[in-house]
Amino acid sequence: MSELAVVTGASGGIGEQIAAGLARTGATVVLVARDRTRLDLARGRIREAVPGADLETEPVDLANLAEVRALADRLGERVPSIVVSNAAVIAPLDDRTPDGFHRTLVTNHLAPYLLLRRLAERPTGRPRRFVVVGGSPRGLTRVPVELDDLNLEAGRGLGWPPSFRPFVAYARTKNMNAMFVYALASRLAGTGTTVNGAHPGIIRGGRLDRHDRGALKVFGSLCGLFAAGTETGADTPLWLATADEVEGVTGGFFVKRRAVETAPHTTAPERVERLWRESARLVGLPADAGRPVADTPPGARPAANPRG
Repeated sequence: MSELAVVTGASGGIGEQIAAGLARTGATVVLVARDRTRLDLARGRIREAVPGADLETEPVDLANLAEVRALADRLGERVPSIVVSNAAVIAPLDDRTPDGFHRTLVTNHLAPYLLLRRLAERPTGRPRRFVVVGGSPRGLTRVPVELDDLNLEAGRGLGWPPSFRPFVAYARTKNMNAMFVYALASRLAGTGTTVNGAHPGIIRGGRLDRHDRGALKVFGSLCGLFAAGTETGADTPLWLATADEVEGVTGGFFVKRRAVETAPHTTAPERVERLWRESARLVGLPADAGRPVADTPPGARPAANPRG
């Protein structure tokens, strides 16, 4: 039986490239994204690039927590051995889901939190790898998560000009990704399930900038002049999902296949635990399930030197 792999945000860009790489290993790959038409097109492109690829599609709106729960239930019955959480969005600040959440918060953080936690609860006798695609540790140092305002009710500290504020909100969710990696990896230590994060780099060819306006749109266009392609962006997440040299490595954050430290505000145990508990409350899961977060900074762990 082939491995079952899941990739969110797989209807294009980095996600499509990760899915194609997993298909080349012979895995059955489940492509998850909101738009059914774009998913079908991505499946066709992957099958052209990887003849015989075993692909399935799951059209799911990751900004809808009810759909995420249902997806977790369907996938949980099959116990995937690889899950790459890649989907992300930069949404306008007034873009709220029917549940009242900012779309960026749900898509980028609450959805992977809910999906991976629910999947982690399923027992398995096989090793599993969870990979969360985050952001630049260096670039995010000055954008700590506002733990008192995860859902941007007050909108504190989003800065100037106004057109950049959606990007700041997005950047905070990328720091949440790192914090979630450390918290989940700590709770799953010794279970055979590894959890790692990766920064893909500044990449062109995706749709992350589709809502950009004003100065942010200009800034994004300039960055695009120096950006790498989607294959480059997919490299480190795909490596974490498949490479023998990182087997058993967990709780790390990687850039260009190298373990790196993230900002102290993402590794402080009290902040990591507080984000975990608040996220649990928002998605309706018990906060105390699983092992507690370690008392030492989660970022300082064996992943800094995989396999010695």
